[in-house]
Amino acid sequence: MTGMTSSARPLLNRRLAEFGTTIFAEMSALALRTGSINLGQGFPDTDGPEEVREAAVRALRDGRGNQYPPGPGVPELRTAVAAHQERRYGLAHDPDTEVLVTAGATEAIAAALLALVEPGDEVVAFEPYYDSYAACIAMAGGTRVPVTLRPHENSFRLDLDELRAAVTDRTRLLLINTPHNPTGTVLTREELTAIAELAVERDLLVVTDEVYEHLVFDSAEHLPLATFPGMRERTVTIGSAGKTFSFTGWKVGWVTAAPELVTAVRSAKQYLTYVSSGPFQYAVAEALALPDSYFAAFREDMLAKRDLLSAGLATAGFKVFRPAGTYFVTTDIRPLGESDGFAFCRALPERAGVVAIPNAVFYDHREAGAPFVRFAFCKRTEVLADAAERLRKAFAR
Repeated sequence: MTGMTSSARPLLNRRLAEFGTTIFAEMSALALRTGSINLGQGFPDTDGPEEVREAAVRALRDGRGNQYPPGPGVPELRTAVAAHQERRYGLAHDPDTEVLVTAGATEAIAAALLALVEPGDEVVAFEPYYDSYAACIAMAGGTRVPVTLRPHENSFRLDLDELRAAVTDRTRLLLINTPHNPTGTVLTREELTAIAELAVERDLLVVTDEVYEHLVFDSAEHLPLATFPGMRERTVTIGSAGKTFSFTGWKVGWVTAAPELVTAVRSAKQYLTYVSSGPFQYAVAEALALPDSYFAAFREDMLAKRDLLSAGLATAGFKVFRPAGTYFVTTDIRPLGESDGFAFCRALPERAGVVAIPNAVFYDHREAGAPFVRFAFCKRTEVLADAAERLRKAFAR
């Protein structure tokens, strides 16, 4: 049999040529092969609230969502998203024109960038960044311009002067993520004020990924960028049920924005999945109406897990950047005598029976992320305790 094609041109679209199999797939496969504890990919190892799961079962049995749901999302969920934004943040949205349901936050990001970015446009994003950002910017034909969050004492910080310098006449959009994956940084009121002022001054659109909005710790506070002066009409805010309710497989996300922005994003989204997650949309509508006590207990549980894993990593000899948000903790492996995160993570299952993710995959400037490794703590307490003990045995001197 001859080759698949006689053309010398590669099969993969050149915009995607730099993106191979995701590191998450590689590391999850490594975890399975070695029987290691998987603290790499960010998904919980237990399901969320039973009443929310039962709401999905009820929707299935009642025939709600088993056929195509409405393109913008079921009215119950759009209404619940709008109510959540108003109750939490004082942001009023019309459920009919300013809310769009998506197949998770990943599709929301893709649809927003495909809709709003044209070839040649520059998109400024903080690195390290969630890996789909770079791929979606590439698919839209945009040019990504990274602004690096740098370690400062026990956290990663944004350099506002560096951000301002990154904006040019070709900049179309700022892609913001707070609470930030993978560093756990939560942008402060002062930082967000400066970002808002920059966006207004340079007439930029902003896409803000806020999927970890309910996972902020200590004295940190989640402040949606859309609440700042001049930002309501230029900001696309992205939320997700997966991270907040621990049903990541349901893939229910949403966009809230001014009508013209939602219309633009929907124009792209309708040709991606069209619709998705029918019965789950009804369940998430009920989840968003859970009492404040649910969200408080969820945060307290994750805070305890953060502290458990952070302490274990510190005991093992890692430098720990204690996250102010998300369910990831970034570490520096140089105190262990290591400097290559890729090599370290590929060897870690054999050395300690634990899987982690090298942060360098989230950087354009790979050398800036080389010594940093990310662990997920959205796992059962006994699993985290086991992982901490394995790491202590492998590395503690």
